[in-house]
Amino acid sequence: MPIINNRIIRHLLTAMICLAVLILLIVEFILNLTPPISRDALIHHLAIPKLWLKHGGFYETTWSVFSYYPMNVDLLYIIPLHFNQDFMAKFIHMGFGIGTALMIYNYLRNKINRTAGLLGILVFLSTPVVIRLSTQAYVDLGLAFFTTAALLAFIRYRDSEFTQFKWLLLSSVAMGLALGTKYNALIAWFFLSVTIVFVYANETKEQWQAIKCGAIFFLVSLLIFSPWLIKNAILTGNPLYPLFQGVLNINTVASEEGTYSIVSGGAIRGIFQYREMMYGESFWDTLLIPLRYFFQGQDHSHRFFDGVLNPVLIIFSPLAFMDKSFLRDKLLFISFSVFFVLAATFLDQTRIRYILPVVPILSILAVMGLMHAVNGNVNVSNYIKNFFSFTVLLIFVFLISQNFLYLKNYYQTINPWNYVSGKESKDAFLNRHVGSYAVMQYINTHTPPDARIKLILVAGRAYYLDREYEYDRSMGMAFISDLVKASREEKTFPQYVQSLGFTHLLVRTDLYLKYLHDNYPQETVNQFLRQMNRTTDIMYEANGHAVIRFIPEGTSG
Repeated sequence: MPIINNRIIRHLLTAMICLAVLILLIVEFILNLTPPISRDALIHHLAIPKLWLKHGGFYETTWSVFSYYPMNVDLLYIIPLHFNQDFMAKFIHMGFGIGTALMIYNYLRNKINRTAGLLGILVFLSTPVVIRLSTQAYVDLGLAFFTTAALLAFIRYRDSEFTQFKWLLLSSVAMGLALGTKYNALIAWFFLSVTIVFVYANETKEQWQAIKCGAIFFLVSLLIFSPWLIKNAILTGNPLYPLFQGVLNINTVASEEGTYSIVSGGAIRGIFQYREMMYGESFWDTLLIPLRYFFQGQDHSHRFFDGVLNPVLIIFSPLAFMDKSFLRDKLLFISFSVFFVLAATFLDQTRIRYILPVVPILSILAVMGLMHAVNGNVNVSNYIKNFFSFTVLLIFVFLISQNFLYLKNYYQTINPWNYVSGKESKDAFLNRHVGSYAVMQYINTHTPPDARIKLILVAGRAYYLDREYEYDRSMGMAFISDLVKASREEKTFPQYVQSLGFTHLLVRTDLYLKYLHDNYPQETVNQFLRQMNRTTDIMYEANGHAVIRFIPEGTSG
């Protein structure tokens, strides 16, 4: 008897899966009770909605390219921010992850059984990058939710032999919401638009009707997405700003920084050139990145994709094809996954978050592979079959256990319990995790309400800053270069400084000095620092950051 079909073992397995998922959710619940500390939340996912609330509605921040990204999920974060409960934004993001897991469960339960559905929940929710994102106020789990909904709704439409139009409409709406969440949904939109036409025509032989269905999907998705396109078209002349600058943008000059990525909009070099220059990687090293994602990922490492996956997704997915049941679904899943991973990798920066929409799909395939491998009808003796089943299960359990080891280490890194239990203040917790928090608090309490702050080499993480601030794509390096250039004219430098319109600088001091010494001769650096000493004073320093005040003309320091 196949092992997972044994009633006692199946009940025991169900209990163990439920317990594992419960532990996972409890730990994430505790982590989410802490104040936001994640990088992109402090730069834009929470910072931009906070500015909108401060200004009583939409507020254009021309200095922040992130404010031009689609923000469907970010808009939800306005609710907890309005009630001064910003930690709830992390629960909203976590909710999208749970919603995605429930869709996986529903699909696998209907196609295989309840045990498979529960395994799907476990595989997806315990994947390290999903654990991390479930405790951050980002948007990637929202994107995964909507793209998964679009794909599974289309499967329901196809399974109805294209008679239940509601599923095509639901797929279209979900894809439109995905597009309004993050630009890399464009990859999924293109794939599904083409796939719908191809599958419909192939299975019904009605080409014009296939084109009609594809057009409906495309246009409904576009309609849902259109408010963000209209906003950017009005503000910049480019509906997809900052993508395709110089092609769609009629109001600005094309950048000379490089090719603009489809996901982030940032200027990047070709991936092979970039990784050879930065990391010394060969052509083959770079070409194998789509596989390396699953084995080499590391948090906070740009070289190793700033995230962690689990090999279970790539090892067990091919086993799904041991059995020909649900072959149409499996082919669609694997085609989507391969296309999305390759497109996201070679059109943009190599970050695991950017391929997150394939994780729910690969979770489904991995569970299918596990179930087929363990319960498959192989023409061998029961002894060999049971040995193979136990071996496969042991490998699966070992790999999944690595996810819980990651959870343990991640929990210890954040160390939330003292804060959650009231033994640690919010300021103390944030000072442990956000290097610039102390100087921001100083600015909030020791500068006038009309102060204007320029951020220098702090990566724009200004959510906790309550004064008007500004940063740029160069993280302030271009600003420093302009100051250095102006410092050559000793008499006019004070006037130039005043013309900038800033009252203070918030500087990460080590990177500030390193930039100067790496890019200018010592004589130029000395001259610049003398000029800065004449026109500024350091108000406060903490944790390697400083608040520098521009001295108004006609006053002494």
